Amino acid sequence: MFQFTAAHRYLPLGTWVKVTNLRNGRWVTVRVNDRGPVPESRIIDLSYGAAAILEFRHEGVERVRLDIVTPQMVAAAQSVGGE
Repeated sequence: MFQFTAAHRYLPLGTWVKVTNLRNGRWVTVRVNDRGPVPESRIIDLSYGAAAILEFRHEGVERVRLDIVTPQMVAAAQSVGGE
């Protein structure tokens, strides 16, 4: 629930995705670890932790942009952030 994970119907499990909230510009990188979301009108279902970082409103639905991120980019960002 608090991990940075997501569900997506078509992306391969293990895919890293940068999700940007188009309302406020905040973004987070999540890993697809599940199938879904159930409603056809939605493209991705984020964990509670990821949605909190993006400051989703109480409805829990926002317009977002998805960008595929390579595992190398994730590793590089984590090593820079850990210094």
